[in-house]
Amino acid sequence: MFDLVRNNKKIVQIFLALIALPFAFFGVDSYVRNAGGDDVAKIGDARITQQQFQQALREQQERLRAQLGQVDPKMLDNPEAHKAILDDLVDQRLLMLEASARRLSATDDAVRRAIAAVDAFKLDGRFSSERYEAALRAQGMNPAMFEAQLRQDLTLQQLAGAIGQSGFVPKTIAERLVALQTEKREVAEHRLALDQYLDKVKLGADAAKKFYDENGPQFETPEQAKIEYVVLSMDALAGQLKLAEEEIKSWYESHKDRYRQAEERRASHILLANDKHGKDQARTKAEALLQEVKANPAAFAELAKKHSDDPGSAGKGGDLGFFGRGMMVKPFEDSAFALAEGEISSVVESPFGFHVIRLTGIHAAKERPLAEVRAEIEDELKKTAAGRKFAEAAEAFSNMVYEQSDSLKPVAEKFGLTVKQSDWLGRAANPAAGPLGNEKVLAAVFAEDSVKNRRNTEAVEIAQNTLLAARIADYRPVARQPFEGVAASIETLLKRKEAQALARQEGEALLAGLKQGEDKLSWGAPKMVSRLDSRLLPPAAASAVLRMDTGKLPGYTGVELPGSGYALIRLTRVEAGQKLDEAQQKAMLGQLGRIVMQEDVQAYLAALRARYKVEINPTALEAK
Repeated sequence: MFDLVRNNKKIVQIFLALIALPFAFFGVDSYVRNAGGDDVAKIGDARITQQQFQQALREQQERLRAQLGQVDPKMLDNPEAHKAILDDLVDQRLLMLEASARRLSATDDAVRRAIAAVDAFKLDGRFSSERYEAALRAQGMNPAMFEAQLRQDLTLQQLAGAIGQSGFVPKTIAERLVALQTEKREVAEHRLALDQYLDKVKLGADAAKKFYDENGPQFETPEQAKIEYVVLSMDALAGQLKLAEEEIKSWYESHKDRYRQAEERRASHILLANDKHGKDQARTKAEALLQEVKANPAAFAELAKKHSDDPGSAGKGGDLGFFGRGMMVKPFEDSAFALAEGEISSVVESPFGFHVIRLTGIHAAKERPLAEVRAEIEDELKKTAAGRKFAEAAEAFSNMVYEQSDSLKPVAEKFGLTVKQSDWLGRAANPAAGPLGNEKVLAAVFAEDSVKNRRNTEAVEIAQNTLLAARIADYRPVARQPFEGVAASIETLLKRKEAQALARQEGEALLAGLKQGEDKLSWGAPKMVSRLDSRLLPPAAASAVLRMDTGKLPGYTGVELPGSGYALIRLTRVEAGQKLDEAQQKAMLGQLGRIVMQEDVQAYLAALRARYKVEINPTALEAK
């Protein structure tokens, strides 16, 4: 109803988790058009082109960079990652085709409400069109592009609701699964500790040296370098800009319409939904509630909690918060904006049913003064100017680091940048290294010319509107540690490896005897473990215990504990699962329901693939 996104939140999270790659912001129509080049996939008569696939790949790289910082491009440059991204694109196309076939589409009203609910678009708790447009501009979008994407997402939610609501776990199966989860097993443990076998290990005189010679790369210190670097970015250029007061005032005067805050109203309502009561009964009940409210206005919130069919607001006494014109369906809006503060409407009919509305607050229209919006204006003007300046500076920066390749100081002085220096770094990309964690940067730094002649690298694009150039300040080549320095650690490693093997051999022999009835071991104190709580045993031992056959007791099992020895376990008693309290049972059944929903969605997507005849072109997918 008035809270579409939140009402379907759990179902939608499960559903959209399986199609994690969002649509590109150029709409469904451009997905269907053939943009040229080899097609990567065909879904019925629709196609996914190489261009569309590469766009999705770039977007996924940007998302990973935003989440993790510097990301190794090779993470997505492999057949497995390409297939995962393509599968997401195919699933999205299938779902939109199915939504179109079912004539599902989000209404304008649903799109407006979803936008108004986004905190990033609010100022002082109220929707701000200026902040909305600024947030979209920062992502290279406009409202039409964003709203088209949002409409697609809301349309998919309609499908998500239909599929997710159908998933359920039969009561008998749910009860059996709960019983298995809560079943407890009493066990005792006999540990063969690795350390007790160390004295039995006798290494050959040359065992450590032989291991050293055969595993030389393990003892090499990789090449390392201390790196000087400079970063040219649009943000850095923006920070250098100074704006004249007249320029800020002129912008404000010519864009005053952007800083006008339209009137907003706050209302509470009681909704009687047609689809729940039937139209005539909903109207009758709304009229009766109106009389109750008029007789006792203070009871409005309690009546809303008890009778309203709007799940998003009923729990809050019917409160809808503040909203502007265009954010509610028209009959509701017209009534709300005609009321005085504290006044109660007559019964109002909308496509959702019948409403009783109470106006609880008014924010009058106002114009935000220059002092309030100065920072926003400065930020926007600087970003615009820096964008133009960066386009000009990027070429000069690239040329200068190449032409004056013996130092980064000239380019730093020209563009007002700081030459920074790293600690020792190796070739492997590491996000913790910040800008120097980029694979392309490290490849350039450790290139032969850079190492041998200490020249500047080329300018490398490490993010959008961000270039980096580097050079080696100090260098350590690959070097093998001397045998004398690692001999003791090799001997310890080999002894522990042999001791582990001895523990395993003795443990397996003892286990065979236990299964033949030869139980003369001293067992530890009994422990109770279950699938819900197995912390008293090592994970490998707990897993083995929970797989044991309970038909004949006592039962025995054994498990190797790498680096620690071997564990023998005796199972002596099984306690049937106990009934959980209401909250625990509800949580567990919720987990089971989500698993079933995931399986239903996967089955649904598989059925769509068969119906629309999905064809994948692996050759085109591998094209660079």
